[in-house]
Amino acid sequence: MHMQRSTEFHHELTSRLPRMRVWALALTRNSAEADDLVQDVAAKALAAYQAFTLGTNFSAWVHRIMINHFISGCRNRREFSLMEEMPERPVWASHEVRLALLELSHVLPRLPRDQLAALSQIALQEKSYEEVAEQTGEAVGTLKSRVHRARGQLRSFLEGDPSHLAA
Repeated sequence: MHMQRSTEFHHELTSRLPRMRVWALALTRNSAEADDLVQDVAAKALAAYQAFTLGTNFSAWVHRIMINHFISGCRNRREFSLMEEMPERPVWASHEVRLALLELSHVLPRLPRDQLAALSQIALQEKSYEEVAEQTGEAVGTLKSRVHRARGQLRSFLEGDPSHLAA
């Protein structure tokens, strides 16, 4: 059982590495730092794999590890910018991040309206399911289902399998 758990965990981790790199690029805005961040997070996840409960949301678990590690690194470096030094316009990190955002901009409008609305409020606006349920009158379970289906469709598209995408 231990060997099977370890194998499943390693599969989950390795299958998420490309997505982890996109997250890291968005955070660091530097390709070399992003690679280092992904490597550090993968090492932390491997070291803590006993803490992960199989069957739960692996992406959310490893994303939280990345965010925490990134924030800790920023605090340790004490890198703070003066407002005068901030660019007037947003600076995009890299070509890979721009491509990922471009891909998303093409597929998001193809999602069913109810899924897009739920995904937008939960994932982009970072509202809780309960907040959105209260605002829209929808059940929390319905919202979770819509977000899950929307993410699945986006994942299929980004992994090169647009056949599962709603027209």
